[in-house]
Amino acid sequence: MLKKLLIIEHFFLLSIFSFGQEQSEDFTQLIDWMTGEFSSTEQAQHDSSYNDISLKVTRIWPDKGNGAWLYVEQAVSTTPDRPYRQRIYFVRELGDGQFSSDIYNLDEEEQFIGAWENTSVFDNMTQFDLKYKEGCAVFLEYDGFQYSGSTNKGTCKSTLKGASYATSEVTIVPGKLESWDRGYDEAHNQVWGAEKGAYMFKKVK
Repeated sequence: MLKKLLIIEHFFLLSIFSFGQEQSEDFTQLIDWMTGEFSSTEQAQHDSSYNDISLKVTRIWPDKGNGAWLYVEQAVSTTPDRPYRQRIYFVRELGDGQFSSDIYNLDEEEQFIGAWENTSVFDNMTQFDLKYKEGCAVFLEYDGFQYSGSTNKGTCKSTLKGASYATSEVTIVPGKLESWDRGYDEAHNQVWGAEKGAYMFKKVK
């Protein structure tokens, strides 16, 4: 019951912050740089410790609020029909060059494979059908050249491969998105994720 109340409160606050807020040029630019088809092929060709990953980001529900809802799908490039990650992001402007990206999971993810090509599958859904990943929001700052930021340390819970929490660091520039996701155990030892640095996704479409 408490968890349900917290989720309702989250959406209530989200609507307050979004309602009536005008979108700046920086926000419009951020969404433009974030959306599209990206690939880490070039990085994987130069360093075998990185996988060749395809990343597709598409805007959904364009008429909802003053933020942007994005469907995100990641897969190994050789098996694009078997994505290993499907998420919904809600990106909003906080003011003074500050932005946040809330993260949501989907129920029955297999029904949404390939939805980046046909977003009509979301037409009969609302944000209340999503599962909010508490503590996993990424906070970004724009310095006039790039958008960069991360999750708050230790707040995004994860049990993958024995992890206790996960972190994400993101940098976005024209034509490229860098993402470094890592999982840590209770002793703060890294147990999953790239070890050398961020995945570098180049926009291909």
